[in-house]
Amino acid sequence: MTDQAAGAPPKPLFSKGYTNAALSLLLAAYTFNFIDRTIIATIGTPIREELHLSSTQLGLLGGLYFALLYTILGIPVARLAERFSRVKIIAIALVIWSGFTVLCGTAVSFTQLALYRFGVGIGEAGCSPASHSLISDYFEPKRRATALSIYSFGIPLGSMIGAVAGGWLAETYGWRVAFMVVGVPGLILAAIVWLVMREPPRGHSDIVEHPRVEQDVVIADPAPKASFLGEIAELWAVTKVLFGKWPVLHMVLGVTIASFGSYGSGAFVPQYFLTTFGGAYGEQHWNWAQVFANPGAKFALTLTTVGLIVGLVGGFSSGIGTLAGGMISDRLGRRSPSWYALVPAFGLLIATPIYIAAYVQPDWKMTALILLIPGIFHYTYLGPTFAVVQNSVEPRRRATATAILFFFLNLIALGFGPVFTGWAIDSLAAYNFAHGGGGGTLTSVLGAFGNHANDFAVQCPGGVAPKGAAAELAQACHATLSNSTRQGIVVSLLFYAWAAVHYFLGSIGLAKHMRAQAGATQAA
Repeated sequence: MTDQAAGAPPKPLFSKGYTNAALSLLLAAYTFNFIDRTIIATIGTPIREELHLSSTQLGLLGGLYFALLYTILGIPVARLAERFSRVKIIAIALVIWSGFTVLCGTAVSFTQLALYRFGVGIGEAGCSPASHSLISDYFEPKRRATALSIYSFGIPLGSMIGAVAGGWLAETYGWRVAFMVVGVPGLILAAIVWLVMREPPRGHSDIVEHPRVEQDVVIADPAPKASFLGEIAELWAVTKVLFGKWPVLHMVLGVTIASFGSYGSGAFVPQYFLTTFGGAYGEQHWNWAQVFANPGAKFALTLTTVGLIVGLVGGFSSGIGTLAGGMISDRLGRRSPSWYALVPAFGLLIATPIYIAAYVQPDWKMTALILLIPGIFHYTYLGPTFAVVQNSVEPRRRATATAILFFFLNLIALGFGPVFTGWAIDSLAAYNFAHGGGGGTLTSVLGAFGNHANDFAVQCPGGVAPKGAAAELAQACHATLSNSTRQGIVVSLLFYAWAAVHYFLGSIGLAKHMRAQAGATQAA
């Protein structure tokens, strides 16, 4: 793995201040990654109404049409990251996905917007595999879950900024301007990453933490020669670890299923707030002063205020959960590595009923208040899962491990989570519209599988009644979309409990697996 020189005791090549600064840049890149990825959920309502889209089409734009090339290209880009500069790959990726985000603002049809979303996915394929590998070389194993959770903080931070800024920009200047404005900063960050970040040797932090002889310089082995059969062998070796080791397999299944529910429900939360508490909710226009002055009154939420609610509430709780998950797992993991699976298992199990309770409230203020809680437990799964994956493979396979994990995770979760929820909402809307609003969630879910005409899609294009339609039809369209969106979100939230089961299963044998892998790394 290394050429080792006799001399002083081993020391890292990078200062603590530099590695923290590098981690901050990677966090910034991942934040822009999620701003550009998720902003379409916040501004989806005006896009749907202008382009006359269904919820399923919105789900495709936020899910499969982004995730398809994102997941497929992730693996070959990761193989490049095992051999070439990961820093330069991240910088180039930033330019590509930021540029296509800007282009999304020029789309005039569903097809054109879909093509640009494919482009965003192409660029973002170069971010996380290379970043996970860099972080694993900057931070030793006992700090890796914490470092990866800080990097993963880009998920709630980016989602929050995308929701707040996207909502305000879309309402003030239009959804096209929103795409353009959030895309430009990524181009600037790409230049900073290219000029400032340095490429660490492969396996650097593992060598520093577990020296075999005294050394003061760490020099990585050159990458093995590339060949088609060699690349296939490398992919198979990593795949066997991710899907052939019981504890790792169940953690991979856990993060995939939890993300399926998260991407699916999250894509339609802004739509839920707008349809349930928007124009038909109250006569008075919403603003902060009125809400605090008249806490019992009902105010109609706007796109800007929905962005604030979803972004700030979701960002606060999920941000705490993301950071806490890595830190708590690293601390408890010193007693037993099983806690890297148990922390997410308990977190997801606790979060599920709290989320459901939030979305059955009749008032948005109570919904927002309750939503401050579950994300703290829910998002504990990110850092521990990524750390187990990184610690389960050799240094020159870590970008590949992340790419294969993300291929499986994002093709299923990001690709089909929003599509599933969108399809569920459309199916529930068809049933509810045909039955005068429908009944409870279980009744509507069971009824949606029956045979009935989809009059909702015909009479309520884009989820709203055509201009000039009767007031009764406008009210029916609005009420149906509101109720069906809530029901579709609740169905998606149940996937969290399913994911918790896999994390509990993953805790079985995890301690033995982690000890064996640590020994193999030291002996390599």
